[in-house]
Amino acid sequence: MTAAKAAGQRVVFTNGTFDIVHVGHIRSLQGARECGDLLIVGLNSDASVRSYKGPQLPIQPQAERAEVIAALRYVDYVTIFDEPTVDALLKLLEPHVHAKGTEYDPKTIPERETVMAYGGEIAIVGDSKAHSTSWLIKRIRELPE
Repeated sequence: MTAAKAAGQRVVFTNGTFDIVHVGHIRSLQGARECGDLLIVGLNSDASVRSYKGPQLPIQPQAERAEVIAALRYVDYVTIFDEPTVDALLKLLEPHVHAKGTEYDPKTIPERETVMAYGGEIAIVGDSKAHSTSWLIKRIRELPE
């Protein structure tokens, strides 16, 4: 990452669970990548997901979720984190841009103060929150056998 910055590349960071990848995830990752030259994705660990989504999630283990996200053309690096927010990663990496989905407003992003403290930018990316893993799970459960 330091080498990328030294080479003049614009570094973007985004994060999420990315449990069952759907078009909303793809559009968000594409939008994040369009904000710069190199995209780092912070992936919530299994323990982190369980802490805020409940014991039944995630559907896929973190190593498999990371492998899927790393295989996408928009993504350069994936890292897994345990904390409730990505403040520690943002302080460590200091990306030029912290990209979040459209369910956020630049003023409501949990890591806003951290990003502003090191002089970073916030970008809202992706389509409207019309797609979700929860919706997909519900739809699958409703399918006839």
